[in-house]
Order: sequence, then structure tokens, then C-alpha cells
Amino acid sequence: MIFRTERLLITKLILKDLDDFYKLESDPEVLKFATGTIKNLEESRIDLNAIVSKYNIKDNNFWIYAVKRKSDATFLGTVALVKDGMEDEIGYRFLKKYWGNGYGLEICKGLISYCKQIGKTKLIAYVVDENKASAKILERLNFKKVKHFMSEDIQLPETKYEIIL
Repeated sequence: MIFRTERLLITKLILKDLDDFYKLESDPEVLKFATGTIKNLEESRIDLNAIVSKYNIKDNNFWIYAVKRKSDATFLGTVALVKDGMEDEIGYRFLKKYWGNGYGLEICKGLISYCKQIGKTKLIAYVVDENKASAKILERLNFKKVKHFMSEDIQLPETKYEIIL
């Protein structure tokens, strides 16, 4: 386990997570506001293997973890802590059937706490402007808007947020 919140367990992804990981990575609605393309099962398997292999790299700066419900270990989605240049970027994705349950706010609070514990001093996040729910979560947690731009990869207006820990 990496960390936990009131209802969630954040763990390393394992190869047994493939079916759920594939559901997440192949859903156009989940990826609507995210970098990356819809993946088939084989592409998802390749990505999952790459993520899992990075856990053993000493200076890895690309951490993606599973988010599971504490009560029954159901896979809900993923959470990321990755380097964007010299900055620490956070992000999350949930399977659509778990949207609207407060998990986004809960995982962001947990990430902030975890990042403080491991010595991070600032976090950033990028949100497509159309993704009002995620923007609301960041603003509620005192992230500040620092840059507005047109994303190069998905060609949508996007805002960069940051918080000093």
C-alpha cells in the first residue's frame, strides 16, 4: 500500500488489474479530457507492464497507482504523481460508474497529504476548462490558477493549477 484515505486504498498496480485497467483506458468518456488515446486490450497490457516495471527503477519519476475501495478492494481507477519538467504533477482517472461519489476530492486530499509526507513542496495539475468537476475540486483544495492555454495534444482550452505545500 502506498497510502490510504477514509474510503480508498492506493496501491501499486499489478498485472491482475489488466481487465479493470483496460476498461479505464478504453472508455472515451474517461479519456475525454485526458492526454492519451483510447487503447485496445493489447495496448493496455503493454502500458500496464511498462507502469509496473517502473516501480523497480530507483529514480523513477512516473508513478501511477491503483485506486481501490477500502471496503472490498474494488478497482476504481488510477492516480498519478509524475514529473512535468522539474514540477510534480498529480492526476487521477476513475471508471465512469464511480463518478459522482466524492472520490476525486478524497484522492486529491490524500495525494496532498502523501506528497507532504514524502517531502514535496509544490504540486501542479492540469485541467481542461470543460472539466468543471475537476477544476472545482482543485479550487476547493486551494490550488491556484497559474496559466491558461490551448493544450497541444487534445486541442482544448486548459488551465494549469498549483499549490504550495
